[in-house]
Amino acid sequence: MAISSISNQLYNNYQSLASGKRINSAADDAAGLAIAQELQKQVNGYDAGSRNVGTSQDMLKVADGALSTISDSLQRMRELSLQASNTAIYSPGDINSIQQEIEQLKQSIAGTASQTQFNGKNILDGSMGNSHVATGPGSQGFDIQMPNAVLESLGIADYDVTKDFDISTLDAALDKVNSARSSLGASSNTLDYVLEYNANASYNTTAAQSRIEDLDYPQAVSELKKNQLLQTFQLMMQRRQLENENGRVLQLYRS
Repeated sequence: MAISSISNQLYNNYQSLASGKRINSAADDAAGLAIAQELQKQVNGYDAGSRNVGTSQDMLKVADGALSTISDSLQRMRELSLQASNTAIYSPGDINSIQQEIEQLKQSIAGTASQTQFNGKNILDGSMGNSHVATGPGSQGFDIQMPNAVLESLGIADYDVTKDFDISTLDAALDKVNSARSSLGASSNTLDYVLEYNANASYNTTAAQSRIEDLDYPQAVSELKKNQLLQTFQLMMQRRQLENENGRVLQLYRS
């Protein structure tokens, strides 16, 4: 084996030990490199999907918190409506005062529905509709139906206890809000399962990639030592050959 060939092998040995990789270029293992890169793409996809899942869960928490305040306002409106129904005690002036508080609660609900945002997007005014969450390496995922909690959607825009009113209108609004919260909760639970799956898939895919391209250090060190000995031996043999040739030249001169 030529010295230049051993030198190249030594260079590759040092490069592999420095990088920790068995494959540092396509020349090392073209097929292995292609497979490792494909696996790396999948790992990156799973990790990106997990980040998407985490961000989406944060959005759902914001939405649920806002819906909780809307639910509290509706409960208070229902309580006030029951008071207004007791005309045996409350005068028209009292009922007008009750309606003023109801109007303030309606404004609070309207403000919450129109101003609750996540990353600059309104999430409770019906403008989002189906929110797609990309959870996997190939952008696959599922849609989350974001609720519409504006007064018109809840059916309470014109709710007024100074006129003919029906408390069942508030019950229907509460049912809609509770249903929306249940749906968001179910979506959040689904995202928990997806997050666990992605973490497991990413770990196992990384392990497969590692087996293909990572360096076996004990074997690499052994290969390095072998090539170092071969290089030393060849240098010694070349030196001896040179000495023998010089000796023959001296003998020719003497003769």
